[in-house]
Amino acid sequence: MSMLEVDFQKKLPDFILTARFAVREGEILVLSGPSGSGKTTILECLAGLQKPDRGYINLRGKMLFNKTKRINLPPHKRGIGFIFQAYALFEHMTVKDNILYGAARVNGRKKREQILREVLELLGISHLQDRYPAQLSGGEKQRVALARALVSEPALLLLDEPLSALDRNLRERLRGELKQLHRQWGIPFVLVTHCRCEEELADMVLRPVASINEKGEQAICFSM
Repeated sequence: MSMLEVDFQKKLPDFILTARFAVREGEILVLSGPSGSGKTTILECLAGLQKPDRGYINLRGKMLFNKTKRINLPPHKRGIGFIFQAYALFEHMTVKDNILYGAARVNGRKKREQILREVLELLGISHLQDRYPAQLSGGEKQRVALARALVSEPALLLLDEPLSALDRNLRERLRGELKQLHRQWGIPFVLVTHCRCEEELADMVLRPVASINEKGEQAICFSM
């Protein structure tokens, strides 16, 4: 059974972007291709940060976007975690406060604190909770960004070039940690990369296919 079903189009300045795929429970989908091919735009449409021009996005039977039915849920109602390429941590907040920011919509202080402890232990960063982002390494920042996304208990996790800012040795180690985290968390991941080495994480890899559509326009499609 598919957890995520996607079929939409978005007009960009240089081409028409089409995304057409499904991700089952416990799968990792990797969108792999060169910069400028629309990969991050797909993630932002899934998260509700951009609006497609047509089509639909369905997560666990819940319609997040449907042009025909005029449905477009805001990001905070989609149940999706997003790891940005630059991690987007708040520099003036401690690690603990950064993570708790992601749990703002979890009801009850005790519940938030419980999830915080579980995620800190899961990612091995309990000892970092009183530090600030400027005091962290690249790998530690990535773990904090993952923790902030996971404390909201998302139904889907989106990762935009999550390892691109790290050196080769650290990338290799964190690829293994991401795979283990995915098994433990049991939700679908959609990961964007331009590096073939990250494709090792995938249950399915989609690459862009360029064409000219019936209107003579440039088109790029990520499709199963």
